[in-house]
Amino acid sequence: MKIFKNAILAVVAVLGMQTANAQAKTAHVDVNDITTKMPAMIEARKQLEKLTENYSKEYKTLVEEYQAKGKKYEAEAATVSDAVNQTRQQEMQDMGKRISDFQENAQADIQKKEGDLMKPLVEKIKASIARVGKAKGYQYVLDVSSLLLADGPDITVDVKKDLGF
Repeated sequence: MKIFKNAILAVVAVLGMQTANAQAKTAHVDVNDITTKMPAMIEARKQLEKLTENYSKEYKTLVEEYQAKGKKYEAEAATVSDAVNQTRQQEMQDMGKRISDFQENAQADIQKKEGDLMKPLVEKIKASIARVGKAKGYQYVLDVSSLLLADGPDITVDVKKDLGF
């Protein structure tokens, strides 16, 4: 009987250890808080805003030039030959195409610049979260933006310290 008791206790102990191991340690982090307050991220956003502003000014100038030329050509249409009107019409179409191409290229350039600036920063944040999480013994670190309840350890402050701010 004593052997049977010891065997049951051993089975219970093994099952208890497996249950304890099955419960992973989790923590959460506020990635949005980190990205909005990280100095390098703030600087990258400023660079993107400046680039966007420059493209917007250039686009506005092109559109104003297009509109002014259109008004001028429209006002003079009755006093010039059909050949001149056709040439002007083609010129307006070409200008419209250049404006459209400019807008597409500007958007592509802004997106590329955003990727070039943000990707290394995002990778740095991910690496920091992994470093801090592992150092504190967590197997999973979740972003609070996707949680319905975040009632566990918050490592946001530790990640900020690791990133140097």
